[in-house]
Amino acid sequence: MPDSGTSPLRSALPGTALRPPLPTGPSLPFGPGARTSVPEPAAAAPAGAGAATVPGPNPALDRIVRGPSGMGTAVLHPARREGPPVPSAAADPAAAAVPSARPGTEAAAAEGRPIPGLYHHPVPEPDPVRVAEVSRRIKRWAVDEVEAYPPEWEDQFDGFSVGRYMVACHPDAPTVDHLMIATRLMVAENVVDDVYCEDHGGSPVGLGGRLLLAHTALDPLHTTAEYQPLWAESLLSDAARRSYRSAMAYFSEAATPSQADRFRHDMARLHMGYLAEAAWAQTDYTPEVWEYLSMRQFNNFRPCPTITDTVGGYELPPDLHALPALQRVIALAGNATTISNDLYSYTKELKSPGKHLNLPVVIAEQEGLSDKEGYLKAVEVHNELMHAFEAEAAALAASWPDPRMLRFLRGVAVWVDGNHYWHMTNTYRYSLPDFW
Repeated sequence: MPDSGTSPLRSALPGTALRPPLPTGPSLPFGPGARTSVPEPAAAAPAGAGAATVPGPNPALDRIVRGPSGMGTAVLHPARREGPPVPSAAADPAAAAVPSARPGTEAAAAEGRPIPGLYHHPVPEPDPVRVAEVSRRIKRWAVDEVEAYPPEWEDQFDGFSVGRYMVACHPDAPTVDHLMIATRLMVAENVVDDVYCEDHGGSPVGLGGRLLLAHTALDPLHTTAEYQPLWAESLLSDAARRSYRSAMAYFSEAATPSQADRFRHDMARLHMGYLAEAAWAQTDYTPEVWEYLSMRQFNNFRPCPTITDTVGGYELPPDLHALPALQRVIALAGNATTISNDLYSYTKELKSPGKHLNLPVVIAEQEGLSDKEGYLKAVEVHNELMHAFEAEAAALAASWPDPRMLRFLRGVAVWVDGNHYWHMTNTYRYSLPDFW
């Protein structure tokens, strides 16, 4: 991976002062682990400019992500994108390969190679001090507070590299406490996916009931005095509900009521997507490509970039967030990053038992293509979604130049880039098919 610029700088935008600092612990008793304050890590020394020379297809969006330039504007760069985008023309995969480091370690240097032909932006290497601290805190939370996984899953938890993931996606987070908001939610969502849906005992049978009860850990039940204690007790009954309950409590402390409601809405979308995929699995149905893409618009990463303002320590007002143009930008960001996940996890899913639907598989089966042709066409779908996301974001920024809107758009774009970086570098989980 080319050296793509300096380590992310902490935000000094005025928006970070809209709320008081996060408290030192949850207001509800979610377990013995309490948050511990540590000194904020200093930004790393500059690492140099990116080596790519191909101009981006949308200079307007690139200016948004880079932020303003000139004297006195340095504080307006919570996540400056230093490297130009990588073109969508296929490249020689051998040229991008790097030696493997020991898998599953946050301290290991970034590794992996991008999918040839996949349109993406290089990102600065995540601040290693922040990565190490987030990794330490999230493991303590998962083990001590919510008992999210048994000891035999420890290597998989470490291999997920969630600290590096979240620091790459949220370089404008003012503090490690803010980063932990996103990190707990990410881990909780993956616990639900693993134990209810997929890798660790999950099943499509009965999924609707399990998801509905887990969702009440995010969107509380309001019932009678007789039944309220039974519901409250149920939230501690399995790892999924314990994780959702605790992560949502931390999030709600930092978020405004409208931000918390926004997140609940997006999680309901996610769960609806899970249910559609489960229904197809139970009936052995392979959807049409457009049907699959409809499901993936719900079963996707949307809850992650939509909280970028909470993690950044400010709020995009509800009337701006609800604008149809911004809703389209967020949807396109979620769709593009989810198809990127389909592509990077393709070989991992082929090795799992049973038939696992992903975009390359659905395209190949429904359009009569070879596995390779289906995969390469899925790369094209991803690239088209990415270009649409960038074009729509640039148009919205030009038509609605509110500083809060511009910062939110910048945060979503940087989240998209960080999400790709994590997939590309996480060779513990992912490897590419031999199609080039």
